[in-house]
Amino acid sequence: MKKTGLILLAFFVLAAAGGCSRRQQSAAVETFELALVTDVGTIDDKSFNQGSWEGLVKYAREKNISHKYYQPAEQSDDAYLTTIALAVRGGAKVIVTPGFLFEVPVFIAQDRYPDVRFILVDGSPHSQDYSEFKTGNNTVGIAYAEDQAGFLAGYAAVKDGYRRLGFVGGMAVPAVIRYGYGFIQGAEYAAQELRLASGSITVNYHYTGGFAATPEAKTLSASWYNNGVEVIFGCGGAVGNSVMAAAEETGKAVIGVDVDQSGESASVISSAMKELSNSVYACIADYYAGRFPGGQNLVFSAANDGVGLPLTSSKWKTFDVSAYNAVFSKLVDGSIPRILEDPSVEAGSPSAVSVRITRVTEVK
Repeated sequence: MKKTGLILLAFFVLAAAGGCSRRQQSAAVETFELALVTDVGTIDDKSFNQGSWEGLVKYAREKNISHKYYQPAEQSDDAYLTTIALAVRGGAKVIVTPGFLFEVPVFIAQDRYPDVRFILVDGSPHSQDYSEFKTGNNTVGIAYAEDQAGFLAGYAAVKDGYRRLGFVGGMAVPAVIRYGYGFIQGAEYAAQELRLASGSITVNYHYTGGFAATPEAKTLSASWYNNGVEVIFGCGGAVGNSVMAAAEETGKAVIGVDVDQSGESASVISSAMKELSNSVYACIADYYAGRFPGGQNLVFSAANDGVGLPLTSSKWKTFDVSAYNAVFSKLVDGSIPRILEDPSVEAGSPSAVSVRITRVTEVK
């Protein structure tokens, strides 16, 4: 009996060990083909992380492809590279990195992992000191026609009856400049369509020099509102939150930026958006179709559904879907030319954008 008991005990121990080993082996081989590494925000940040993730998830679910997101421990190049390495070990074939904070990490990672494909959203890979720019054959950089998104916002605002506009940008980097100049161009175009008299549309225009929400940005916005400005395009990260705070106190309106910001404040009547989900989805689809655009820096514009206004959440009084579709189609077919196509455009005078109708006041 003792011998039999020992044999049975050994059998159960071996069986348990075998089961444990199989479970460990099963966990070890679990992989995720599609991965996203978040920047400093969370996956539900209502911004670049969330928009990029939605595009990835949409394709993954349609094609039944395994997918996962990874969140770095902190905002640093080293933390991003560590998290990218984790995604690679997890079996990622394609890694999406949302935002310009990944420009240096992807510059390094594309050489470390030549068999992995990288999609860098709203950025272009470069070295830490900007001495070298390189988009490897396994990497695609995505940029957006911010001038067209700004154009749609300015056009819609004037068509909707707004006459005194404002633009509060963050740092005068190319993307912010393109948004602002496009905003003026759109207002100008609408004013000409409406045959408004010269000077009927005015624009107060200012760059704060940073991307933080500050008391100064709120005070400036509030003073504009109190002096008759009806709507301000808040363009520069958290700078927009300062504009929203001022709008809430004065009962005025705000146009958001990059993503649909209607959930941020009741003062937001629309947003000049980058269609993050569409662009990420398109690049992943290209990878699985065998035509991954490696080595390229693509520009997503109206022509490939890269920019737009959120029609379902916008609070226009009279501007409607048919009017939006009509002007959008002109951006698509080139009837309305892009005012700024060079991604490296330097800051200049926004007054030069205005031709006849709009009066632009730069506030230093």
